[in-house]
Amino acid sequence: MFRTKVTHGAVGAQPLFSMPRRPGYGTMGKPIKLLANCFQVEIPKMDVYLYEVDIKPDKCPRRVNREVVDSMVQHFKVTIFGDRRPVYDGKRSLYTANPLPVAAAGVDLDVTLPGEGGKDRPFKVSIKFVSLVSWHMLHEVLTGRSMAEPLELDKPISTNPVHAVDVVLRHLPSMKYTPVGRSFFSAPEGYDHPLGGGREVWFGFHQSVRPAMWKMMLNIDVSATAFYKAQPVIQFMCEVLDIHNIDEQPRPLTDSHRVKFTKEIKGLKVEVTHCGTMRRKYRVCNVTRRPASHQT
Repeated sequence: MFRTKVTHGAVGAQPLFSMPRRPGYGTMGKPIKLLANCFQVEIPKMDVYLYEVDIKPDKCPRRVNREVVDSMVQHFKVTIFGDRRPVYDGKRSLYTANPLPVAAAGVDLDVTLPGEGGKDRPFKVSIKFVSLVSWHMLHEVLTGRSMAEPLELDKPISTNPVHAVDVVLRHLPSMKYTPVGRSFFSAPEGYDHPLGGGREVWFGFHQSVRPAMWKMMLNIDVSATAFYKAQPVIQFMCEVLDIHNIDEQPRPLTDSHRVKFTKEIKGLKVEVTHCGTMRRKYRVCNVTRRPASHQT
């Protein structure tokens, strides 16, 4: 058994242990070429500005938060943002290449999104400067001239330069596609892969940025996942309950069918179409036993 003894020196003294550096690289053997789904990313040697974003009402989905920030940038383009194109992670972090003309205490902005049925949705957005994020330091780490810091990609407000690179590369795909985890998907066009039960396969791509020797690498891979199909609720019910012809279903649903269908549709959003041009979306909370002719 090996034993180590740690002695505590004066405050500010050099650490007793430092991580060993790699002494060199192998020279023997036959070099080969590898084809990998990783692409080199050129990071400019500059500092970027990190701002904390607070949106009220909170607890909105990332998709709504992105719409709020995008509308804010467009609406306050003349007074605040100008030619700046900030990137946003959908939560609390916003990065810009140049400082924003806001006070040290921050600024509160009113943003309005068009709502369903002609009713607008008001939001209050607070922006406050947090710190500079150094991509100079990222180059120092990648070239071995500085020790690496632990990655903090999941923190709400992170000054880690790798997190800033990740937000930059994910900003535009998050606006154009449907993000799920670290992957992005788009609705099927030109193909159809039903899974049954009202679901279908969507294809997309996975991306992640990772530090490598001397450079940053962007990993791209294919991805697929299941989505609910966009279809009328009656057709969805027929798929879930395996009803081949709704016209041959003269009786109301049995309790077992109703429980099964409730488990599938509860929590999903549906858009009503019986109100003319007013298309509103509602989240399903339950399925009633009463028929539509008696439900008010």
